[in-house]
Amino acid sequence: MDGRGVGLGGVAGGGRAPSTAASPTLQFAAAARVLAAEARRLGHDAPAFRSPPRVLGAQRTIRRAPGGTVVAVAVRGRPFAAVLADMVEGVVRANALTSPDSDYVRSAMWAVLVGHGFVDTEQAAAPVATVASAHGTARYRPVA
Repeated sequence: MDGRGVGLGGVAGGGRAPSTAASPTLQFAAAARVLAAEARRLGHDAPAFRSPPRVLGAQRTIRRAPGGTVVAVAVRGRPFAAVLADMVEGVVRANALTSPDSDYVRSAMWAVLVGHGFVDTEQAAAPVATVASAHGTARYRPVA
């Protein structure tokens, strides 16, 4: 997935994320297209995304090659918010960004994910988990 394709309801063209009933793999593919498009829009290199990482037990790996960078993220058995966080951080690391540029890109990536429906910002009555990280607190609904 390098973001060059069109698919899943035109996600790359401003559509919405697949429903939460869609498989995590379909959601991963759609998010990869959205993040790659946003990276290019911001003037950065868009890494290719794949899953799972080749390194046994790794949650995320980054491989640099002459043709570009590949960010591999484990999807199976993880909250989708963690998968998205690894994808966003993969874009930052693939472009070797440092603060303040890295902060701006992270914010832009999360904003585009929210805008495409990958992250639910409403506080509904459904079960919601809260995850704290160095970048703040995120709320997510576990993906079945």
